[in-house]
Amino acid sequence: MKIKFLGAAREVTGSCYYVETEKHKFLVDCGLFQGSKELEAKNNDDFGINLNEVEFLLLTHAHIDHTGRIPLLYKRGFRRPIYSTKATRDLAEIMLMDSAKIQQSDVEWENKKRQRRGQDPIEPLYTSVEAMNCISLFRSFYYDEVVKINEDIRVVFRDAGHMLGSASLEIYINENSNTTKIVFSGDIGSGNNPILNNPSSISGCDYLVIESTYGDTIHDPYKESVEALINIIEKVSSRGGTVIIPSFAVGRTQEIIYELNSYYDYKIKDNYEKKVPIYVDSPMAFEATKAFMKNTDLFNQDARDFISKGDNVFEFENLHYVKNVDESKMLNNVKFPRVIISSSGMATAGRVRHHLKHNLWDSNNAVIFVGYQAQGSLGRILLDGIDEVKLFGETIKVNAEIYNLGGFSGHADQNILMDFVDKMQVKPKKIFVTHGESDGAEKLSQLLESKYDVSTIIPELYEEIEFEPGEYNIDEEISTSKENNDLYCELAKIKAKIDRLYENEELFDSKKMSSEEYNQLNNQIKELKNKVMTINMITGE
Repeated sequence: MKIKFLGAAREVTGSCYYVETEKHKFLVDCGLFQGSKELEAKNNDDFGINLNEVEFLLLTHAHIDHTGRIPLLYKRGFRRPIYSTKATRDLAEIMLMDSAKIQQSDVEWENKKRQRRGQDPIEPLYTSVEAMNCISLFRSFYYDEVVKINEDIRVVFRDAGHMLGSASLEIYINENSNTTKIVFSGDIGSGNNPILNNPSSISGCDYLVIESTYGDTIHDPYKESVEALINIIEKVSSRGGTVIIPSFAVGRTQEIIYELNSYYDYKIKDNYEKKVPIYVDSPMAFEATKAFMKNTDLFNQDARDFISKGDNVFEFENLHYVKNVDESKMLNNVKFPRVIISSSGMATAGRVRHHLKHNLWDSNNAVIFVGYQAQGSLGRILLDGIDEVKLFGETIKVNAEIYNLGGFSGHADQNILMDFVDKMQVKPKKIFVTHGESDGAEKLSQLLESKYDVSTIIPELYEEIEFEPGEYNIDEEISTSKENNDLYCELAKIKAKIDRLYENEELFDSKKMSSEEYNQLNNQIKELKNKVMTINMITGE
């Protein structure tokens, strides 16, 4: 068996892995390189593999550094299945369409300059048509479902707790009567997400590919970062300033809105003087928030309890979603105390760069970073303390206060990464440490070797590593026997609950519901119907 590392090797972005077995070849993730111009130039590189031989793609989650080159695969002729969770498919459609628009807009801008210089025009990495067409390749599944890819390969998506629909992949490969189990951790959540469940534990594996974004870091406590966010907003607004929050449109923005909803609607409900306007200036964040509300079954119990009480956790009185470019521009034409949440999270593209141009120079203002900032990104440059930056051809003095609230990170820190391995009853024979800059990857690698006496490898970009097949006992792990997993009793409990709901017809009276409540309930019933259909396919009913 072989793995070729086509991205996220000693760097955080561009996740893409090529797995080759005796009989099969497939990809895990296919993300964009992001950050410096040198990094982003790699997006145009050849994949270094024969795409015609790739049989399928497994996807851990929808973030663009894991999905962003899928339309490029399509452009180059890839027409094979893409396996993911349903929520990942829902979000990937939004994110890939947005990415395509950025690719086209950037090229249009560049070609105007090239035309004036007498140079030939260039093409975008891919177009909106290619982004939309590749969505037809997706095949969606649920957490913990055993997905039979072919006669030799099965995969299980486990909740990674990183973003809606994110998964760690348990891949079972049968060769010569032996089963090798490879786990791709994907991006592991920090375990304190206000909306999502904590990362699932993995029982063990032969080989592990683990992320190391924060392999050398211990995050600040989440609650401290929430308190700091509120304190900064109140301090800056009291002096008439603006708070800019560059935020990833999918995941981080929803988490911040959730926390602000809790603060403004519950903790200071009647204190209107403190309710500064909150603007979410990101069309993609607006669409992603709607996708979140279609997948509330993936929320943790606390978030579901809020929703069951009738609270839309992504709306509150002083929250405003900016719908168009004109509204976005108006925010920079007038000055008053407010918070602007806008993508991109690393400030590499999007509307946030316009807001930074108009606000960085003013010492009354503040910029709060709430996620990882890749090397070369504007976010990393600002955090490193630069005095001035160039935005849209204009030099801007950096006088605003710059904050980094690490507790909001969606990535596991060193302790949680170690805990992910610690909970494995069967420790891996070898661990590939990826998705991290050199310092983080090396520190995590050292800790893993020291604690578990396991061999670790930090692969280089495009390195191909061969390894021996494993001998994992899949029949013990994925057991459907009644004595180990009484599925029939669980099904009976669910049936009893549905029967009670069915008997209470008044609960489903559409005249007593708002259109939003009706649509939400309708979507959940559709989800239940789909799950029943999946069970029918497995059982042959």
